[in-house]
Amino acid sequence: MERREFLKQLGLSATGFFLLGARGWVARAMDGSGSGKRLVVVFLRGAVDGLNVVAPHTESAYYDMRPTIAIPRPGGEGGLIDLDGHFGLHPALAPLVPLWTDKTLAFVHACGSPDGSRSHFDAQDYMETATPGVKNTPDGWMNRLLAVLPGSRSATDAISVGPLLPRILSGKMPVANLPLGRAAGRTQPVDQPEIQSAFERLYSGNDALSQAYREGQFTRKKLMAEIADDMRIADAGAPSPAGFSGEAQKLAGLLARDPSIKLVFLAFGGWDTHVNQGSVNGQLSNRLRPLGEMLRGLVQGLGPTYSDTVILVISEFGRTAHENGNAGTDHGHGNVMWVMGGKVRGGKVYGSWPGISGNNLYEGRDLAVTTDFRDVVGTVLEGQFGLTTSQLNRVLPARPKSGRDLTGLIRA
Repeated sequence: MERREFLKQLGLSATGFFLLGARGWVARAMDGSGSGKRLVVVFLRGAVDGLNVVAPHTESAYYDMRPTIAIPRPGGEGGLIDLDGHFGLHPALAPLVPLWTDKTLAFVHACGSPDGSRSHFDAQDYMETATPGVKNTPDGWMNRLLAVLPGSRSATDAISVGPLLPRILSGKMPVANLPLGRAAGRTQPVDQPEIQSAFERLYSGNDALSQAYREGQFTRKKLMAEIADDMRIADAGAPSPAGFSGEAQKLAGLLARDPSIKLVFLAFGGWDTHVNQGSVNGQLSNRLRPLGEMLRGLVQGLGPTYSDTVILVISEFGRTAHENGNAGTDHGHGNVMWVMGGKVRGGKVYGSWPGISGNNLYEGRDLAVTTDFRDVVGTVLEGQFGLTTSQLNRVLPARPKSGRDLTGLIRA
């Protein structure tokens, strides 16, 4: 067995918690360097129903097409939280209202991929590679972003929260996987003293592979120590909050202390609501509520570093404007993208709203896409990281360049 293959089996792959080829981490960990600018992407896998997340409550068509799952108008029991007189926020997302009020939360409606695929697999792949309709793209757009960001490279420049490397972070640049919850402190074979000692002897030289091993070990120990600190702090005063919110606070504590972490990716499933979607209560609400609490917990945990952070919440496509015969919704097209952060000019629903009545529907059934998701991502990257046109073209090839409906989304 080759040495590299053996490393992979022990959890030391370039896409695992130990990273091969990482450089510069030790120096940056010591001097605390790093711009502090950060992007967090939250992917809602399964296609969340954007028409119930941010609903057009002044349009009668919304209530006509959704007789059992529409959210009541603002002011009524369980009604929408009015945003701007036309759109309302699902009441399960009430924890996010303070962010809307302080204008660090915005939405871009009728947003999505220009590709009309209703396949979860294809649509997620297109959104994660930012090449709609192209199935052979070798890397994800967040990995390409990592390659163009200024500064020296670190093993923890980009972190994927979860056990597997997502498509959006796959590519040539090294990325760390950070498990949370019960998996956070789980030992790996290489943590056993006998194996660790053998590896330290085997990789004690100055060759590239030996250096990569030692840097990977250092990186993992540092992250594990920081996670352990968070756990101890939480246990001292009270039990950790249940669900996503508790995990978000652990992650936020890590991010607040470590400015070298530039990119973070999280994904949550369970949004494919074909049956019994519900209205104020039900399947969708039961998922939105912990999501809102998680995002609010993340923002609170970031503290002052929230001002240097942008959070994007995306999903592969929306759902049908009409509810189906099972009190749910089927695979659709246009959706709503969430943008929050210190540089976001929030308190506004961006995008060109096409309406959902009659001929305004895409293929007679879905909210149309009037803003390409790459336009939103490009606007955020340009404003947050100061990317040049050339750099943006590397990250988002063939991206639309209009930005006409996104003016002012990110503060200069």
